[in-house]
Amino acid sequence: MVQGHLGASTRVSHAAKAGVDATKAASQAQAAWRFLNNENVSLAALAEPLQQAAREACAESHSPFVLIMHDWCKVSYTKHASKEDACQVTHEHDIGYDLTSSLAVEADRGLPLAPVAMQLRAKNRVHSTLPSPSRKTAQHLDQLAPTMAAVDQLALGRTPVHIIDREADSLGHFRAWTKAEHLFLVRCDERRVRWQDESVLLSEINATLDREFRFKKAGIVRHRGKKVRREVAEVEVVLDRIHKTRVNGKQKDVRGAALTLRAVFVRLIDKKGYIVAEWTLLTNVPVEQANTVTIGTWYYFRWRIESFFKLLKSAGHELERWQQTTGAAIARRLLVASMACVYVWRLRRDKSAAAARMRAYLMKLSGRQTKHGVESTAPALLAGWYTLMSVLTLTETVPLADLRRLAAQCSPPRY
Repeated sequence: MVQGHLGASTRVSHAAKAGVDATKAASQAQAAWRFLNNENVSLAALAEPLQQAAREACAESHSPFVLIMHDWCKVSYTKHASKEDACQVTHEHDIGYDLTSSLAVEADRGLPLAPVAMQLRAKNRVHSTLPSPSRKTAQHLDQLAPTMAAVDQLALGRTPVHIIDREADSLGHFRAWTKAEHLFLVRCDERRVRWQDESVLLSEINATLDREFRFKKAGIVRHRGKKVRREVAEVEVVLDRIHKTRVNGKQKDVRGAALTLRAVFVRLIDKKGYIVAEWTLLTNVPVEQANTVTIGTWYYFRWRIESFFKLLKSAGHELERWQQTTGAAIARRLLVASMACVYVWRLRRDKSAAAARMRAYLMKLSGRQTKHGVESTAPALLAGWYTLMSVLTLTETVPLADLRRLAAQCSPPRY
């Protein structure tokens, strides 16, 4: 099954690749159908190889931390009437499934390791890799606490830092995660905090830091393909306001304990001196364990999970074209496809001479082009790997001399 996903799919050919052995393609398709629709194949069991891959990769990391990128992805099946348990993701015409993924990323280089948890929300239930999955369609933020607790139980060998985008900017959840001793890094919107014994907006703090020249250079990074300068600044703020929560379907105000967090301001500046992007981050990671530059770098790595979603969808496996008719089958296939992604990531991380030669061969077999200076890409390695497996099997069963003769006899004419 994993080998069947070691290949880039297209919109007109989005099924798992047929194996290159002597088994007929129809038999392989039937076997795949039985596997993906087998209720005895639990998602927790399928997630174990991914989690083990994350453990092995963490053991090779020089950082005491591992970054866990949490994000949500809409899987649209608007035109697939056969998927009876598809749900309304946003509006009434937006039909499909809601995918939640937690991707482990290396903290020092920002390299993707493996997805360690997945949840796929269908019409009446959530298909989850968690040990005790919820039968209810929990809201996005309510999924995070059980996932964080499950990640803590994986024994990754590194301290997890949970990184989430602006959807997780919730004071009530900050308090709950801090109480549970989870480390988090969240991009936030505008909010009022207490700083230097005054109630101020985060944007006002940002302006003050800029006016007092307290931003410091933090290296050169890429933004939309172009090199830009990164600058960072940091202060300590206190969040002591009321947060809202929902109890028995009713919204209530909660006066929680004051929470001291680090507010890290990051901005990207182009060659002309214009700010092309800026982020305001809140984190409870101790300053003695990760300085301001490190925090800004960690959030910069958050884009790795977006690349993972792209690899699952348009740039690799064509997830939104899959023909499986239930959320359970799609969830099982997602985990199998993720194993193929993990193989490609492992090959890209490998610094050995053999791995470099392997990447070069796979890139040639893929027929893909890359930008100048880019050695390899994950979609191209996927495409090249299936071609390599086919070539190896063919040369094992057919004499090379026969292949050369047939190629010479059947080659296109030269004009």
